[in-house]
Amino acid sequence: MPPEPSTKRLVAFIDGQALFRSAKDAFGYHFPNYDVQKLAQKIADIKGWKLSKVYFYTGVPALDENAFWHDFWSAKLAVMGTRGIEVFRRTIRYQNEEVRLRDGSTQTIRVGHEKGIDVRIALDVVRLALEGVYDVGVIFSQDQDLSEVVDDVKLISKNQKRWIKIASAYPVSLLYRNSRGINGSDWIKIDKIIYDQCIDAHDYKPKPRFNPLLP
Repeated sequence: MPPEPSTKRLVAFIDGQALFRSAKDAFGYHFPNYDVQKLAQKIADIKGWKLSKVYFYTGVPALDENAFWHDFWSAKLAVMGTRGIEVFRRTIRYQNEEVRLRDGSTQTIRVGHEKGIDVRIALDVVRLALEGVYDVGVIFSQDQDLSEVVDDVKLISKNQKRWIKIASAYPVSLLYRNSRGINGSDWIKIDKIIYDQCIDAHDYKPKPRFNPLLP
């Protein structure tokens, strides 16, 4: 087992939509109200690690598909960029899907699909491990597809004879049933007290767009 470094450099990899959904289920928040810099720093402070960098990943709907969320995310991501956060965004693709209702009837709804986010996270986690950029990589996600990434980083640690830890961070509450982190990683549970200390004070909700065709 390689010796632990005295100072452990932390890089955070945050799946924005996954964090939003889990915080919504766990705490009832209906907006992505987290400040990812504060949240990553909070984890670092609790664990005694040194935060080096934050990577943030999210899908964003096209303007003509959902103007509200397009403007919200565009504003929030722009501020993140000014704070030195590495932002990776992809356009959410929508398609019509038929769902069956409780009464047996069907209804066609527009469903968004986020493509390429988990792949980008996986590539960055492995690449930065190979480059020796971090000692601790914290993935803010519970996506079990990323368990293979954990295995890859453990192999890198073995081959490079270097101490590396991968952790999975996620909200928890009595209301949120998914209590598992990514398999093979250390699990860091974020309760409401911790989360509420890391809420973004800025309101990114856009004002209504001006439409010259309306009276």
